[in-house]
Amino acid sequence: MFEFLFRRPGDKGADPQAGGADQGAPAGAGGVDAQADAAARRAAQVEAARGLAGNEAAAVELILQSEFADVRLAAAEHVVSQPMLERVQTAVRNTDRRVAKLMQGRLDAIRHRQGEQRQAELSIATAQRLLADEKLTPNQVADLDRLWKVIAAPDELAAQFAELRNALGARLEAQVTLQRTVIDALAAVRRLAAEPGDDGAVELERLSAEHAQHRAAPEHATLPRHLLNDFDAALAQAGAALAAHAQRVAAASPAAPATAPAPDAPAASASGAQAGQTESAPDGEPSADGAEVGQGGAAVAVPADRSAAEGDAAPARPPREKHKPTPADKEANARFMALVDAMEAALEQGQLHTAGEHDKTLKETKTGRLTPQQSERLAHIRAELKRLSAWARWGGNVSREEMVHAVEELPAQSLPMSELAKKVSTMRERWKALDSVSGPAPKSLWEKFDAACTAAYAPAAAHFKHLADERHANAAKAQAMVDEVHALIADSPAAREDWRALASVSQRLRQAWSRLGTIDRKDKKKLDSAFGKAMETLMAPLEEQRRIEVARREQLIEEVYKLDPADRHTVDTLRGLQESWQGHAKALPLERKQEQALWQKFRTACDTIFAKRKESAHAADHERKAHLHAREAICAGLEGATFEGDDKVQLAAIAKTLKDAAAAWHATGAVPRAAEQRIEARYRAAVGHLQSQADAIRKRAGTAQANAMRDKLRLVQALEGALASTGGIDADDWSSRWAALPPLPADYERILRARFDAALKASADPSARSAYAATLEANRARVLSEVLRLEILAGIDSGAEFARDRLKMQVEVLQSSLKSGQKPASQAAQFQALCALPASVDDRTASRIEQLFRRVGAGG
Repeated sequence: MFEFLFRRPGDKGADPQAGGADQGAPAGAGGVDAQADAAARRAAQVEAARGLAGNEAAAVELILQSEFADVRLAAAEHVVSQPMLERVQTAVRNTDRRVAKLMQGRLDAIRHRQGEQRQAELSIATAQRLLADEKLTPNQVADLDRLWKVIAAPDELAAQFAELRNALGARLEAQVTLQRTVIDALAAVRRLAAEPGDDGAVELERLSAEHAQHRAAPEHATLPRHLLNDFDAALAQAGAALAAHAQRVAAASPAAPATAPAPDAPAASASGAQAGQTESAPDGEPSADGAEVGQGGAAVAVPADRSAAEGDAAPARPPREKHKPTPADKEANARFMALVDAMEAALEQGQLHTAGEHDKTLKETKTGRLTPQQSERLAHIRAELKRLSAWARWGGNVSREEMVHAVEELPAQSLPMSELAKKVSTMRERWKALDSVSGPAPKSLWEKFDAACTAAYAPAAAHFKHLADERHANAAKAQAMVDEVHALIADSPAAREDWRALASVSQRLRQAWSRLGTIDRKDKKKLDSAFGKAMETLMAPLEEQRRIEVARREQLIEEVYKLDPADRHTVDTLRGLQESWQGHAKALPLERKQEQALWQKFRTACDTIFAKRKESAHAADHERKAHLHAREAICAGLEGATFEGDDKVQLAAIAKTLKDAAAAWHATGAVPRAAEQRIEARYRAAVGHLQSQADAIRKRAGTAQANAMRDKLRLVQALEGALASTGGIDADDWSSRWAALPPLPADYERILRARFDAALKASADPSARSAYAATLEANRARVLSEVLRLEILAGIDSGAEFARDRLKMQVEVLQSSLKSGQKPASQAAQFQALCALPASVDDRTASRIEQLFRRVGAGG
């Protein structure tokens, strides 16, 4: 029924005649020749496709010329080059989907390989550039490795990259080895400066030579600058320490003269002491007992030869008594060393900022005399702080340079403005964090960073300024809408009960308010409050009317549920309720959500009613179909009924079959209207066929009965005619003739047998014979009268010679029926009385009696 809904454009109809016509069209000689030609072309092209053997040009020509899809697909297997693939793909894009898909897949694979090769070549070029760069960093190699991992490069490019990567790895290993060697040499120089020995000069010379080799190494450019500076400073410090040690050894030797040393010895000793205490006491002051106390409170002992040397120039001072530390000095020393411990712990945890704060506090703290071990420990901790601070400054400057580079690349990344502003802010925060960890940055680097941040943030600043202007404009629009609502309140459509206009205006205002855009937070709250209060005032009458309308809608829903699905007028009532709903919806629209919810409830109620009606209709259809099947079974039973036996048995069986069929037929209910006339006609035809069989059987039986009665009546009339003649009568012969005839119905058999027996009995006695013959002659007139009466009653024409008597008899029959007041005897009874009356009849009367029997007697 609904096949047209699923029919696609171009589908052929299911007309068998059309299909037969189409199939029959090519059945001619021309169609056979065309099919043969097509088969020959196909076979030739298939052989050509098999013989291509990689001939790409021939395959392309075959694809472009062939009209067979499988031939084109087979030839397409031999097309592999990109120009040929593009040519075929362009030609068959809209004609052969399979070949076009195959060509597109191969083209995509080729383009992917080309893209991978370009990426591999770019990576190889990057590796070559990095290999030629003097300052190779590990992060550049790591980025290159990450890029290469996602590239499926050809084998030759992979081998070339592997060779370059091995070279880069060798350079990185050389850098690590060089830096490790320099760091180890620096540690050796510092140990030599701290513990100078007799062979220290040789060791110092060897370390200086190694340092010169390190500076000349191929990877010397990658050495941190502060590391080289530290090494140079350590070499100078070690040289000074060795010189001082040599002087001390010379002074303590017994072979040394007691006179004052050479003029340059004290200077050397002083310079060595100054070099050794640069970090601990840069601005030392002489203490009361001949020692120098640094700014941090660390006492540095003055060598004994310095006092001896100064003794030549000044008179010798008497030695002072040894200072005894007081409890206050001990407490101050304990506090001082606690700060030293905290500083050392901060250095071990890498907290340079905290360690620097502790060092500043130490320099500002006044304490008593320190022991040599405490002074050496403090000097070592400050040296470590200086070394780590130098590393931090170097790392911080490298990080700052990378930050400057990253900020300079931000404008080219086309980032969203919010993300751009966030990145610039994050960069500035990181710069400040580096200031606290790595120390202040150089002014030039800061100016470069600030200029880059300003340039990168310029688009975001312009964007945010534009957004601010938009917010101000939106605030002005919002205020205008609030004023418009107040104007509507003054001239409210509610006074005119124009609810639809009021709802439309409110919806327009709310939608316009929702599309206003962003507003400054300080203004938005105030404007939202003003707009909300104004809209509440404007919408108050409409909301009240909507509450009334909601009650009406719910009443309509209840009325729908109250409908009887089985009532024949339910559909008309439901349509009226739907029209009423539409009228209410047009007059006063509700809120969208509320309208949808109520409409959904109303629709559900309507659907429920229709579903119940549909369910009852389906049940009724099912019941009608069941009734139809039952009636079809009744018709089939009637149509296939067969009967056996004699005519009486068949008539009884036919009557029972028709009675049972009629009872079953009336027991079934209504059938589908489309099949009602068909099944009724079939039932009537089946019943008529059985009735025609019964009528035929009855007719056949009546004819046989009429013939038998006619024969027996003729036999009786012949016997009575023989009695009237003078000839002899053979009773046995007449009895055998009677017995040879078939029996009649009981009444007629009894009547005619009595008349036949009376005639036979009269034939045995001559006197009785003559008397019976007289009776027969006497009853002639009576028989004629009875025959005429029966002809009148049966409506049989009596003949022209009996017209007068017939008219007279009709009047008598009418008068007798009016006078007696009794119901006249039936024609069958009167005919039986006629048959029982013995009388002599002629041939004309006998034929009239037989005609009456065919009309009256057979029916009786």
